[in-house]
Amino acid sequence: MRGWKSRPFDGLYAGSIHGSPAISAAFAPISGPWFAQRVTMFALPASHSVSSSCRLQATAKAPKTALGGPGWLRFTLMKTIALLFCSNIFMTFAWYGHLRDLKDKPVWIAILVSWGIAFFEYCLQVPANRIGYGTMNLGQLKILQEVITMVVFVGFARFYMKKALSLDFLWASLCILGAVYFIFRRTAAA
Repeated sequence: MRGWKSRPFDGLYAGSIHGSPAISAAFAPISGPWFAQRVTMFALPASHSVSSSCRLQATAKAPKTALGGPGWLRFTLMKTIALLFCSNIFMTFAWYGHLRDLKDKPVWIAILVSWGIAFFEYCLQVPANRIGYGTMNLGQLKILQEVITMVVFVGFARFYMKKALSLDFLWASLCILGAVYFIFRRTAAA
């Protein structure tokens, strides 16, 4: 587009836009390092400049850790983990709870009850994946889900189904930890 220039934000935090509370409020949900690193701000005509009453302030890029970095990234990760943990509780009961409680009922009743439980699992799992996908890639999100699934399943098997745990649970958990290492190692090196 002739006469227009884009304003890249690469390497900056999107700060607050001064001069208008409405503009600041509108940008509040999307400001932060994720937004700053991936978005090129809207273009302004070359003949125009941003006035001092409505300017975007930026600060230097903060260092990132493998899963942390700025506080909001850690908070996003913790929200994702909490939602996935809760969704896995529902999922585990939907998949295996009928083996104890509905074993004498017709299979169609077990299916309907499991679907009813699974609805609540999806009410937590879908938002968890949407929140986490901006912080983690798809593979990392899936492996995180598997780790949480194993933790929830071990508790479910031991306390709800009253099954003794064997060393096989430990070996399976170590294999999953190996998957965690391989899927997150590039993030840790970055």
